[in-house]
This record gives sequence, structure tokens and C-alpha cells, in this order.
Amino acid sequence: MKIEKVDLFLTSMKLVQPFRTHQETVTDRESILIKITDGSGNAGWGEVVAFSSPWYTEETIETAWHMLTEFFIPTILHHEWKSPRGVNEALLHWKRNQMAKAGVEMAIWDLFAKQAGVSLSEYIGGVRKEVKAGVVVSLDTPERMLSTISQRIKEGYERMKVKVDPANDYEILRMIRDAFPDLALLVDANSAYSLRDAERLKKLDSLNLLMIEQPLAADDIVEHAELQKVISTPVCLDESIVSLQDAKNAIRLGSCKVMSIKIGRVGGLANAIDIHNLCAAQGIPVWCGGMLETGISRAFHIALASLPNFTIPGDLSSSSRYWDKDVITPEVVVKDGRLPVPDGPGIGFEVDEAYIKKISKRNASFQPRK
Repeated sequence: MKIEKVDLFLTSMKLVQPFRTHQETVTDRESILIKITDGSGNAGWGEVVAFSSPWYTEETIETAWHMLTEFFIPTILHHEWKSPRGVNEALLHWKRNQMAKAGVEMAIWDLFAKQAGVSLSEYIGGVRKEVKAGVVVSLDTPERMLSTISQRIKEGYERMKVKVDPANDYEILRMIRDAFPDLALLVDANSAYSLRDAERLKKLDSLNLLMIEQPLAADDIVEHAELQKVISTPVCLDESIVSLQDAKNAIRLGSCKVMSIKIGRVGGLANAIDIHNLCAAQGIPVWCGGMLETGISRAFHIALASLPNFTIPGDLSSSSRYWDKDVITPEVVVKDGRLPVPDGPGIGFEVDEAYIKKISKRNASFQPRK
């Protein structure tokens, strides 16, 4: 496959309601949407899910734009690609910048699946026709959190993820567990704790949690292994896993019993598939995390979640949970806690390019030299 054109759109969309963690409150979500067109006019779409500030990883929208325009796009323009994995390998020349790399590679996967005339799920070996969806509950007053959880249960969601920090962890979680004794509940700490908090975290064992996600430092694997030895609640690693090698190291050390896989965080769909396969071989269940993403990235995670070792509902909520209007049609809709896996070519959704242009703050186009 030869690339005829690459278009970048730096978009901004207001969230339906602010998303709060102990680190940041997000009200307006910037993204970079990538359209790659081949010589026959077929178009594949990808998304860079970095945030505007470096609170989740070191990447930002601006650093991603720089890496894309100066390094990654010039690399992919002047080659004939035989598979999407070739793009992943070519971009290894540069260190990290995983979310920028993933955005490019996602568009190539979409394009190859469309050229093959199959869904992305089928193209990568997915086995499910529908996937279970979970939902994230951001930090708020206890009363509002309980109200939100009750509403999400009515909407059919079977698994809740609650953001926590040391100021309100046990008290709020005890209240939620008392109100919903049978709820599949996990907590996400976004590195709010240190190993000095081991006894505090051990107290959460009594709450029958599915897992505690990323309790310690974002770049740590060793201390998570020490923590997992002293608490019975399964540790799930998120920010710590940005490559296949990280996943291998974490499994070898016993740093977690579960992994969250996000395509952007690990540098692309090829790496996400490889981490899934590694975890399946080692008996480590995985699930798809979310990134306050548009329907483009969400479509990729739905396809990814159709692989066999994604046994825990992922952060795959309806479009309406985040946006008044999404960039895809039809929008993602959760019904009875489940999402159908699209069977149309590629990501299986139509991309509303006119709307994308309307919400874009900056555009750029690139074509190979003739």
C-alpha cells in the first residue's frame, strides 16, 4: 500500500460533564485526528489521545503534533507498506511518544482492513460479536457519586470504576459497597499512593474489589510487586505498561494480577495485540481502558476488546456519556451493558469529516514528493 495523503485535524470538544481525578479536571478535550488516504481513495482514520497537559503521560497534544509533522509522517509517506506492523517497526527508530505513534498506526490498520473488505475485529482475530462495557465515575461529592452509579446501573452497565485518592478512599468506597453490595467495582488511583500507604491499601481488601488500578508511581514496576505481596486485592497496571517489554517485566516480577491495555498508551494496535497475547499465555486477564476519546479511538478499542483474553468489561461507554455530538455515525451506544462489535469494513463507523473540520483548531496536509 502506498500513501497518497495524510491529513491532521487538531480538534477540541467540550465534555458533557467535567472529568475529575486527583491530578486534573478535564472540561475541554483536545485530540489529533489523522486521516490517511491511499492511491485508490480509501481512507483510514486514527486518533492521538494525549491530553493538553502532561498529567497522564509525558506527551501532550502539542508534543504529539511536533513528532507527527517533523518525524512520523515524513517516515510513512515515502514507503510502500505490506502490513500495518511495518509501520510500527519503522517508528521504533524514535524513542517513546507512544500516543503520537499510535495515532498514525491506527489509521494504517483501519486502511488495511478496509482494503481487505473486512472489519477491524476480524482482521486482528477477534472472536466476539459483542463486548461488555464498564463505566468510569470521576471524583465528586459522595451523594453525586452514588447517584451517578445508580443511573449507570439503570443504563445497563455491569462494572464501575471509581477514581480515588488517599483523602477519601475507604470512606467513599465503603459507602458505595454498602449501597451496592453485589456491584463489580474497581478503583483507579492514578498513582496517588506510595508504598508507605500499604496498610491503608490493605484496608480496601475488605471491600471485595475487582482490582485497584495503578496505585503507585506511573513509572514503577518493582514496588507494585512488593505491594501485591501484602494485599489480596488484585493490582492492575496501567500507566506503568507502555511497551511489550514492560508487560514482560511486570509479569516476571509479579507486579500485577491484571493489566489494562490502551492502544495509545502502548504505542499502537500491534503492541496492544502482542501484550494481549503475552498476558493470555501467562494467565493474566486484560481489559480495555479509556482515554476520554472520540468515537474513532473508541471503535479501535471495541475491536481490540473482541480478542479472547479481554474477559473484564472495559471503559467503553456510549458516546453520549462524553459528547453532545461524536465524530462518528452511528454513535457508540451501550445497550444492556453491551456493545455490538461492528462488522463493516475497517472500524465499521462512518467518520463525519465535515464536523471534524468544524471543530478543528488547526489542520495540516502532507503528500509524498513526486
